[in-house]
Amino acid sequence: MSLKKGAEITLQIDSAAFEGKGVGRIDNLAVFVKNTVPGDIVKARIIKKRKKYREAKLLEVIEAGEKRIIPRCQHAAICGGCSWQHVPYEYQLEIKRSQVQDHLKRIGGFTDLVPNPTIGSEQPFYYRNKMEYSFGDRRWLTEEEIKSGKVIKDKDVAVGLHVPGRFDRILNLDECHLQDPVSYEIMDFVRSYALENDIPPYNTVKHTGFFRNVAIRNSYHTDDLMVNIVTYKDDETVLNDLTEKLLKTFPRITTIVNNINDTKSPVAVGRYEKTYYGTGYIRDSIGSYSFKIHPNAFFQTNTRQAETLYDVALKYAEIKPEDLVYDLYCGVGTLTLYASGKAKQIVGIEVNDIAIENARSNAGENEVSNVEFRLGDMKDVFTDELIDEFGKPDVIITDPPRSGMHPDVVTKLKELKVKRIVYVSCDSATLSRDLAELSEVYTIEEVQPVDMFPQTYHIENVAKLNLKD
Repeated sequence: MSLKKGAEITLQIDSAAFEGKGVGRIDNLAVFVKNTVPGDIVKARIIKKRKKYREAKLLEVIEAGEKRIIPRCQHAAICGGCSWQHVPYEYQLEIKRSQVQDHLKRIGGFTDLVPNPTIGSEQPFYYRNKMEYSFGDRRWLTEEEIKSGKVIKDKDVAVGLHVPGRFDRILNLDECHLQDPVSYEIMDFVRSYALENDIPPYNTVKHTGFFRNVAIRNSYHTDDLMVNIVTYKDDETVLNDLTEKLLKTFPRITTIVNNINDTKSPVAVGRYEKTYYGTGYIRDSIGSYSFKIHPNAFFQTNTRQAETLYDVALKYAEIKPEDLVYDLYCGVGTLTLYASGKAKQIVGIEVNDIAIENARSNAGENEVSNVEFRLGDMKDVFTDELIDEFGKPDVIITDPPRSGMHPDVVTKLKELKVKRIVYVSCDSATLSRDLAELSEVYTIEEVQPVDMFPQTYHIENVAKLNLKD
């Protein structure tokens, strides 16, 4: 059978792969197809040809596998927000565990290390505390819309999420089930306001227009609700009017902020910021610790499941009252503070200066005095000088970015030989790579997957490492 680019094939999907793709095989060659599930028999078109595999686009489900369900959201097959919504949640957890095990074996070389069953989220939908919607003047048109031949009146104004792989195309959302329903309702209100008042969205090529993003943050433990309008220009007349109308329609809103991003940078962060209503921040908590969350501050996206993740980390850390703990890649200090009540002292290290400011502020507001935060690149700060200053740690907690730990940091951990390391990871591939290096000195006791992002392929893991005798 021809497997050239453009060829149409019939394929049986027999397994699930990373990034939410199903996998079938033709002549022993793997073919990856999005929006499929093991058991499906599908018609697909080859869109990428590689030496050892092919990627194909789903054209038709000829026969649905027994695990396939109808997605709750009409956009699930196109939107980049959900990749597994056509799969029952319990099966999603199985898939994620198997993908972690595959990485541990294939990348890490751990043939006998089996990850624990995935800890699922109590809320498979509406679990996010933040959604960031983008404006655009080039709406993504579905194949049905294109084939219909009808005139699309609103094709020049779209608000929603970027189509995967396209920075310039916005999928105009008609629903979303990842955050509290009020989030979509507010987004839709701002979209209608822009259309009714003929206010253009920002154009990423010409650098013209006004609205860039609308970001909604809500608190899990309080009633706080923030609306952050990101614009290309500073226009108080528009923002005052929009603020008044938002508050009248959504009295739940507790603060409204305008971030003005008048640069070419595509980020939803302003060069400066104005508060039009309320305090300009919301409050939430993880465990007994309260956090002030500003529009651009990092906070765990799934508040309730973050507590579950941190509980696993603390269980593995086995911190004693006399212990000195280092928290590497500490961010805004949420895990640092969460663990502070169990240790004598915790030292947090983070490269982002705003995160460190927030971490110190969070410690002060929670009256936590046994934590110290240091700013800098981990490979430059996590040195003998730091250890001379604070002492050799008894426990190390590390939660690096998706790229994993720098090789110099891994080398330092092997040299230090602390009693216990707890490795929190958002990428099981880089986790497996780093664990393989650390296993020269440490025994990898357990790996616990924790599902922070239901309906997606993302999975957090916590690994427990004990120093070898």
